[in-house]
Amino acid sequence: MNLQQNNPTLESSLKSVDTEEFIDLYFYRPIGYRWALFFNKLGVTPNQITIASIFIGVAAGVCFYYTEIWINLLGVFLLIWANSFDSADGQLARMTGQKSELGRILDGACGDFWFGAIYIAIMCRLWPQWGCWILPLALIAGYFHSKQAAMADYYRNVHLLFLKGKKGSELDNSYALKEKYRSYKWKDKPLQKFFDRMYLFYTVGQELWTKNLQRMLSVINEKYKGNAPEWFCLAYREKSFPLLKYTNMLSFNLRSIVLFGSVLSGFPWVYFVFELTVLNFMLIYMLVKYERICSVFIEKIE
Repeated sequence: MNLQQNNPTLESSLKSVDTEEFIDLYFYRPIGYRWALFFNKLGVTPNQITIASIFIGVAAGVCFYYTEIWINLLGVFLLIWANSFDSADGQLARMTGQKSELGRILDGACGDFWFGAIYIAIMCRLWPQWGCWILPLALIAGYFHSKQAAMADYYRNVHLLFLKGKKGSELDNSYALKEKYRSYKWKDKPLQKFFDRMYLFYTVGQELWTKNLQRMLSVINEKYKGNAPEWFCLAYREKSFPLLKYTNMLSFNLRSIVLFGSVLSGFPWVYFVFELTVLNFMLIYMLVKYERICSVFIEKIE
């Protein structure tokens, strides 16, 4: 496995500066870059790093079940470690050209494994005091967490599409994914079929929440054969850029800070409430703003 450049820089390992959050840009990405260089020397692939981060993140979740603060601090350390690996896998993939659809799917599932373990651990921790009432709170918060993360990821990739083109974005559409999914049978590739099915479900969910955006992409495809003109790319990025702060806040860093604070203070239920109030308000605001922007662009293009 060779790097595409003899001396790849940190900047070359980023998707774009536009879509990077402050904490990522100055903490996780520099650490991930060092991990990427280290793992490249060892011949470790991006997918192997992703799988390692899943195990570390799940171990972090288990630590949040306990009330001992030193175990909770261990969980904080492990989750930060897992996220640095999650950063490293993508950076190594970009530095070496080892991008793959499986890698995209695994990377998307990574956080689901982490927070699935975290939600279960907190729920079990609170069960003695809350009883069965903690179950619906955890399930509803977990559902909206998945939607927040999915939509943040989707809007970032749309921005990257009009910034770097199709090669610089990981934006997918359900039509193409369905065709691929139907092209082979369960008995031939059962594992791949399972991952493709889950990813198709994930993508359909993103599209259902973005009707105006889907219409805008369809109009661009019909009128410009999928290659948006430069004026449109510049105009869309200008409108999208101020909203990227919400896509970042709905991802990892803000929620992890609140998670750490609530667990370490002995009130982990606060994290669930934060999910259902503050983060959901951000999600709704982001969806409404983007849909309005897309509606205006549809009128301009047509």
